[in-house]
Amino acid sequence: MTEFRPEICSEAAQQGLLQWLLKRLKTKLPFDANKLYCSEILAILLQNNDDTRELLGELDGIDVLLQQLSVFKRHDPSTAEEQEMMENLFDSLCSCLMLSSNRDRFLKGEGLQLMNLMLREKKMSRCSALRVLDHAMIGPEGSDNCHKFVDILGLRTIFPLFMKSPKKMKKSGVSEKEHEEHVCSILASLLRNLKGQQRTRLLNKFTESDSEKVDRLMELYFKYLDAVRVADKKIEGEKHDMVRRGEILDDDLEDEFYLRRLDAGLFLLQLLCYITAEICNSSMPQVRQRVMQILNMRGSSIKIIRHILKEYSENIGDGKSAEFRESEQKRILELIETL
Repeated sequence: MTEFRPEICSEAAQQGLLQWLLKRLKTKLPFDANKLYCSEILAILLQNNDDTRELLGELDGIDVLLQQLSVFKRHDPSTAEEQEMMENLFDSLCSCLMLSSNRDRFLKGEGLQLMNLMLREKKMSRCSALRVLDHAMIGPEGSDNCHKFVDILGLRTIFPLFMKSPKKMKKSGVSEKEHEEHVCSILASLLRNLKGQQRTRLLNKFTESDSEKVDRLMELYFKYLDAVRVADKKIEGEKHDMVRRGEILDDDLEDEFYLRRLDAGLFLLQLLCYITAEICNSSMPQVRQRVMQILNMRGSSIKIIRHILKEYSENIGDGKSAEFRESEQKRILELIETL
């Protein structure tokens, strides 16, 4: 019913359903089917609904979600149903973090510390904790969370995950690409938001151990550059066939092709190019030197990175506002000019 009439979600939440669900989740009873149903309904209510997300924050719902998830810090769910409930709670938390006021509540509720512990414990919750951190730090609203993440020594946790994708991801149904996407998105957010001493600490990581993190960055760059080239070749073939048949390539079709390219790895490639541009523009000549050296060895060029970033800047969505889009485009174009 909620699929056909989304406004029901908002009405039901305002009428007390949200409060009841949070109360039911909080009860210290053993896991049962009712808890699973509550978590499912909660995740549905929060989908694409800022009013419900705000209400959950006002009802101390962020703390409730963090308390319920803390159980999985050192213990894996014992059944498939309990795992499903855990994922529903993580989905709800990610949904709530789309709202900047809830990011403050997440920060004050020590959500970063919990997610950081989950990453270190290497349990089933690790992949979802990574997703939550990505949502908490992205965009200018994620600045406070980015700074706090460095303060709680989060860089020691995130960089090993950047250097090597964990093998035990199949249980949680997360692909290697999804894992690498979340890790790179977090690093891009840190580079975007960090200032002063915390930014210096992040940049210094790229010079450690004979710049091994730069080598890994370039390894991922070529991996996804190849994947996107394969997708581009296929799309160009389809376009050629359509033109030959006399079909019109309209804007909707071009958007569909662009989404396919993003799905094939273009989004991750854009993140990798952004990270490369940020570290090359920092005052560390050895990092830039290493990037250029690897590009030359592979017969590639910095021009390709510039081109990918330019395309990325042209396709930035309005997000919160047109002003945000303009400022982001300006920032990325400045990075390209100095690259």
